[in-house]
Amino acid sequence: MLSRGLLVRHVRCSPSRLALARASVVLVPVNGRLVASPVRFQSTKSAISEKESGKVANEVIRKADGPSTEVVAEGSESKPVEKTKPTIWEKVKHEAAHYWHGTKLLGYEIKVSTKLLIKMVSGYGLSRRENNQLQRTIVDVIRLVPFSMFVLVPFAELLLPVALKIFPNLLPSTYQSKSDIKKKRADLSKKRVSASEYIKKTMEESGLKLSKKISEEEKQAFVSFFDIISMGKTPEREHLIKVARMFKNDQVLDNLSRPQLVAMAKYMSLRPFGTDSILRYQIRHRLLTIIKDDKAIDYEGVESLTIPELHVACSQRGIKTQDVSPGRLREDLETWLDLRLRQKIPSTLLILSSAYTYGEHTQGIDTYYDALLAVLSSIPDEVYNVAKLSMSDDSKLKLNILKEQDEMINEENLREKDTVNNIKDNIQLDEYEDTASEGMKIEEDGSNKEKDANEKGDDKSSDKK
Repeated sequence: MLSRGLLVRHVRCSPSRLALARASVVLVPVNGRLVASPVRFQSTKSAISEKESGKVANEVIRKADGPSTEVVAEGSESKPVEKTKPTIWEKVKHEAAHYWHGTKLLGYEIKVSTKLLIKMVSGYGLSRRENNQLQRTIVDVIRLVPFSMFVLVPFAELLLPVALKIFPNLLPSTYQSKSDIKKKRADLSKKRVSASEYIKKTMEESGLKLSKKISEEEKQAFVSFFDIISMGKTPEREHLIKVARMFKNDQVLDNLSRPQLVAMAKYMSLRPFGTDSILRYQIRHRLLTIIKDDKAIDYEGVESLTIPELHVACSQRGIKTQDVSPGRLREDLETWLDLRLRQKIPSTLLILSSAYTYGEHTQGIDTYYDALLAVLSSIPDEVYNVAKLSMSDDSKLKLNILKEQDEMINEENLREKDTVNNIKDNIQLDEYEDTASEGMKIEEDGSNKEKDANEKGDDKSSDKK
């Protein structure tokens, strides 16, 4: 082993090695001192830092749907995040908490509705929102009667999932989860799409065929409208509204075939069971509630509705609500109210128009007018003949149409011969619509009189000054 002097001597005598040693040594400051550090370690550190910077440069930022972002390196293998399934105990705790909150909500609704019931009994009027709240609570309380049997009877709760599968509306509305509401909306949308397609198909198959020869006794507006349609032209909007007013709700419903009644009941979220008269009664009763609700919404204003109330109101009228903005829903509802209350279009034609626009929802107020034109263009022969009868003075024509109506009555009696029908379909929708429109007239006349009185008062005050 060489001593220190020999090593120094050896380094001094070899200048090439001395230069190599100087080149391979770097002074690095450590804690205020200069310490010699070999270059090979420095190079390895720089190489490591370069590799790290290269890895950082090769990192890929994957943006998720939400605001959070994930940073995944290219070299590392991406492993899918496995979602831990909840245990049975966690599921039981979640369901128990859900039903507990639903019970508390039902109790609070009963408390609020009791006050509303006392207010109504005292003679005070209820607003639309208060009336809906009271009706919803009454329905929920009625649903508690069969639901309580599963709680009172021992081991009957084991059959509760089966009963809910068969009867999904058995539970009160306060116990429904968000997933149940979404599922019901999706099922309703599918049913309405299929029902609207069937309504279009049946209306086109049993469409109106006009003869080229038109009698002179018929009304000019009615005949000219269908004459324009038969020639493939588009009538004016005023002409369309004028002819649509001639058709009445009871005329359209009484002359629709059973497949069309079934499709219309499905579209209006009604169960299509029973005879033709039961179907017509269900549709008339639903239209009657819509007619009354139209007046209430028009009185309070569409802007007063919350978004959930807006969805419910549009869904009751067959207006598409899925993937539609609240602003668009308000425009559609305002168009409905304008056509129904001010233009006096029958509710039955508007429901059929909604079925025509469902599925391919286009923007613009012309959608309902175009759909109304399509409904009148493909209206069944029986409806056209009855409307023609009410305007014609030809006794021969009346005799032929009455024979046709007699045949339809006999066919219905044969179909309902072996069935028990205790429902009396005495609802006259046209009378309710006329009273609603008269109320609109009275309000408009009253507002006009108030405006005239205010203007006269201003004129008198200006004259005095």
